[in-house]
Amino acid sequence: MSLTNTSETTILTNLSTSNKALKVTLITVANIDGTNNCDVSIKVYSAATGGTAFSLAHTITVPADATFAPLGRDQSIWLEEDRRITVQASAANDLHVIVSYEEVG
Repeated sequence: MSLTNTSETTILTNLSTSNKALKVTLITVANIDGTNNCDVSIKVYSAATGGTAFSLAHTITVPADATFAPLGRDQSIWLEEDRRITVQASAANDLHVIVSYEEVG
């Protein structure tokens, strides 16, 4: 997913009706700007809409032409029903985000 603006963007939602848990095994953020650094913030919300935000990463600088992986297979998290993950960039069109997960249930 390309972050085309600086608004908080939902990258993964587990609806309250899914009857599943999602094991998030990877989140990778790539800065595709060859010159400028870009900050990223990633939050887990306690509800699929609204809810309380808990920071997974807060204004972490991703250097130009570099990647940042706040989650990997050895650091996975569970996204229970009625939860979501959002990401926000400090500059538009600089960051790409990839999320990998497994459905259980």
